Parts: sequence; C-alpha cells; structure tokens
Amino acid sequence: MSISTFARNAVRRSSLLSILLVSMLALGGATIFASGVRASDDVHEVEISIKDHKFDPPSLKLPVGKPIKILVKNLDASPEEFESHDLGFEKVIAGNSSATIRLKPLKPGTYMFVGEFHEDTALGHIVAE
Repeated sequence: MSISTFARNAVRRSSLLSILLVSMLALGGATIFASGVRASDDVHEVEISIKDHKFDPPSLKLPVGKPIKILVKNLDASPEEFESHDLGFEKVIAGNSSATIRLKPLKPGTYMFVGEFHEDTALGHIVAE
C-alpha cells in the first residue's frame, strides 16, 4: 500500500468517525433538550402577594416531590424580606416589585415563612402533601 493510498483511507476513516461523532452528539443533545423540557414542565408554580404587610394567601398547599417556583409580588411601597428558616431562603423584595423563589422538591410537612421586616403581620406557611 502506498503512502497516498494509506492517507486517503485515513481521511475516509476520519470523516466517517467525524460524521458518527456529530450524529451521536446531535442525538444526545436532543435527548438532553427533551429531558430539560420535561423537567421544566414538572415545576409547580404558585403566586403570593404582599399587601399591607400581609401575605395573600397566607397559606400555600404545595405538592410533595416536585420543584417549586414561587412568584412573590410586593404590592406595598416599602421593601419586604420574604424568609423561611424552615426552607433555608431569604429574599428582599423591593416595594412595588416581584421576585421568584425556587425550591427543591419538598418532603411532606408544614414550613413557616415570614416577612422579616413586618414579622408581626406578615406570617404564613406552606403545607406540602
């Protein structure tokens, strides 16, 4: 076999391997994308507002085992800190604005939350069932 024949065969094998690799990546990417779409569809979304330094609703019933996305709307002019020691988060929400809190899947139970700047009135809880 001459060097030029060897080189042509090597190029062909390289091209076939490149095509195979690109195809595998494309299929793998589609699988990753599809699983990402399913994961985001499984997120349970809920909305809560703060008005007159109180939560509305003051109680949230959430599913167990699903990621949670809570949209918190602060309808007051002053800021409020949405906080839960039970769930391990705190977020200051400016007046007349909103924020999103993302939680990992919950276990069954009751989890307290407060508006730290007005703990006497801004009280609430989550029931995960």
